[in-house]
Amino acid sequence: MSKIKILWVDDEIDLLKPHILFLEKKNYNVNTCQSGTEALEIIEDQNFDIVFLDENMPGLTGLETLAEIKEKRANLPVVMITKSEEEYIMEEAIGSKIADYLIKPVNPNQILLSLKKNLDHTRLISEKTTSSYQQEFRKIAMDLSMVNSYEEWVELYQKLIYWEIELEDIEDHAMFEILESQKNEANLQFGKFIDKNYQDWFEPNTDGPIMSHTLFKEKVVPELSNNQPTLLIVIDNLRYDQWKAFEPIINNYYKNESESPYYSILPTATQYARNAIFSGLTPVDMERLHPNYWKNDTDEGGKNLFENEFLTAQLKRLGLSHLKHEYFKITNLRSGKKLANSFKSKKDNDLTVVVYNFVDMLSHSKTEMEVVKELASNDKAYRSLTVSWFKNSPLLEIIQQAQQMGFKLILTTDHGTINVKNPSKVIGDRDTSLNLRYKTGRSLTYDKKDVLAASNPRDIQLPSITMSSSFIFAKGDLFFAYPNNYNHYVSYYRNTYQHGGVSLEEVIIPFIVLNPK
Repeated sequence: MSKIKILWVDDEIDLLKPHILFLEKKNYNVNTCQSGTEALEIIEDQNFDIVFLDENMPGLTGLETLAEIKEKRANLPVVMITKSEEEYIMEEAIGSKIADYLIKPVNPNQILLSLKKNLDHTRLISEKTTSSYQQEFRKIAMDLSMVNSYEEWVELYQKLIYWEIELEDIEDHAMFEILESQKNEANLQFGKFIDKNYQDWFEPNTDGPIMSHTLFKEKVVPELSNNQPTLLIVIDNLRYDQWKAFEPIINNYYKNESESPYYSILPTATQYARNAIFSGLTPVDMERLHPNYWKNDTDEGGKNLFENEFLTAQLKRLGLSHLKHEYFKITNLRSGKKLANSFKSKKDNDLTVVVYNFVDMLSHSKTEMEVVKELASNDKAYRSLTVSWFKNSPLLEIIQQAQQMGFKLILTTDHGTINVKNPSKVIGDRDTSLNLRYKTGRSLTYDKKDVLAASNPRDIQLPSITMSSSFIFAKGDLFFAYPNNYNHYVSYYRNTYQHGGVSLEEVIIPFIVLNPK
């Protein structure tokens, strides 16, 4: 490996001889000069890994030299060294994207630390992360064999997401593959847990998690106040790891007051889960109490056209009709910008609800568009694409305005999504529903080990389309495929993001309450 090349710029460079000898003994190659002008000439002709730059020099000052260096070599790390502790100098230097800021007199170990922080940063983090995950691996494996409650599954899933994000940039891909195998094992066990416990959660006085139909009453209502307006944002199809990826952007404007993941109902699909949030009812009760709003899978027409009506009915049922609320569904850039431009007019609302559909569109686009398949080829890329969208979206503009207007922010979703990898054959009649992660219909034939089956849908609060209808839900990363044209079908849908089934990614989803900074 070639030596690290350092350029040290200081008009009193001779006084730094001990520091330079120290670095050379550590196998660094140190070049020196005594002015900003000289430094700029050297940088034109030679490549360096890092520059140490004195701020107080005759001729070009350190700040002036820094600006010139950044024009010539924007990505060259520059460490500013100064006798002055004046705040404006620090602010100027930081604003010019310095790599570090040291106050004289500096000792050799400070210099060495700065070098390691800036040049060995990635390697050191990679090594430490790998070592830490190796230690944690055994604990996760042990937890997996013992986890037996919905709270423990939330904790385990949060732990897996933490390590997935920590490991995504390290150089040791073997560690990432080990984590992937742990996630697969976790989903296998989670499927068994849901199969065993899900039906019981609908029984009265049973200890179960907050679910889609209880979310609004149990988690949103306690946050509503006449003294502070609330903005409730439901981002369709948002996974927990996607939330963690763009959380730092929101933290620039809001502080996290509470984070309490909840469980989506089955099927983990919009017409069931999101309607359940706004109605405060299970699907079977929606069909019974609001037959004019509810549509089954095989019915013609849109399945999510009455969310505001469901919400209004729920507020009335909860004795909250006095709250002034507005509901908006954003399905394209134009409607997002329109709301952002008019958001100041919402300041007198007690509750403003925004359903934002971009992430759902992104997952469907990955199925249908080759360019999106390339851009979101795996979970890491999928998270990155979500962050890129969020940073440039009208949604962020709306959140920024809400912060300035003093809104409490509640951010959640209706269900997550999973990258499906493996097909599972299913046979049904022509009235069988089309979703790849769940099916409802008569006389379904399937591989029992691949599914969670509900022969009597009402046991899990789902309506029956016919007397003999049943539901099946794909577990893990499986997707349903018909025997007809099987190979083409499998090739088309493999490695796409789907929802409706049973996986940690689809079922355990974020609910976050934030207050403006």
